[in-house]
Amino acid sequence: MEQRKHYNTLTEYYQKKWKCKVAKIALNASFTCPNRDGTKGWGGCTYCSKQGSGDTAGNPLYTLQEQYLEIKAKIVHKWPNALFIPYLQAYSNTYAPLERLKEIYEGILMLDPTHIVALAIATRPDCFTNELYDYLGELNQRKPVIIELGLQTANELTAKIINRCCTNEELIFCVKELRKRRIEVILHIINGLPNETKEDMINTIDFINQLDIQGIKFHSLLLLKDTVLYQNYLKEPFPILSLEEYCSIVVQQIARLKPNIIIHRLSADGIAEDIMLPKWPMKKLVVMNEIDKLCKKLNIYQGDKFK
Repeated sequence: MEQRKHYNTLTEYYQKKWKCKVAKIALNASFTCPNRDGTKGWGGCTYCSKQGSGDTAGNPLYTLQEQYLEIKAKIVHKWPNALFIPYLQAYSNTYAPLERLKEIYEGILMLDPTHIVALAIATRPDCFTNELYDYLGELNQRKPVIIELGLQTANELTAKIINRCCTNEELIFCVKELRKRRIEVILHIINGLPNETKEDMINTIDFINQLDIQGIKFHSLLLLKDTVLYQNYLKEPFPILSLEEYCSIVVQQIARLKPNIIIHRLSADGIAEDIMLPKWPMKKLVVMNEIDKLCKKLNIYQGDKFK
């Protein structure tokens, strides 16, 4: 029998909730972001790829139906009885008029009503209206809605450096509004951002612990080709975390993390040819195994040092 992990895994969470294999299908609905189009800023977050962090999502040249069916076919070949969570991944997927959002969300859920168990939406905390909150609350009563928000760091000085163009206060408000409507919330963080210390990264976990969230995704910083951050690095290099440093920090963050939060991801994804630095995240299983080994070696479990 496989030994239980030292933290709450997504696989275990899905198995407990839906009693079977559940797979995400990442889609690209051709949105944009308010810090790309000039509403709040230009160019997007400095680390963000030209695909709007939707590098592994479906091809935006295809319809959402075509994207969904193509990816589903690959998954069922491996897991014939799997259920699915369509995941609007690229850019900010609540950044549009409400009627368009309704058309997209409802259309996706109608693609495969028997096998779709929830809808996941990646977006920014500043891309909501009161009407949208209420609609999502109503939709959540019909089919579970999961909102993924990019915090990246609780250090607002770092947030300015990466051109996040969104405040911690806006995120706090957004999480409260979503949780009023019982909507599941997942936060994304990045370890290794410019000028961040280990203490900054631990402080981000302490900030998160104050919020009513249900999941977290850990990412290592990737310097991607054709991004502002990579160009900045070439002009003025800053320290890049090694695999050992990253794993050590993540294990400390896991120890600090609230015990009931589900860990959805422990390592970053990206298109191999676009990853300029560092190269070690390309071996995702190695990263996950090293984190597991360090947890066991230090006998650390999630929440051991939760305040």
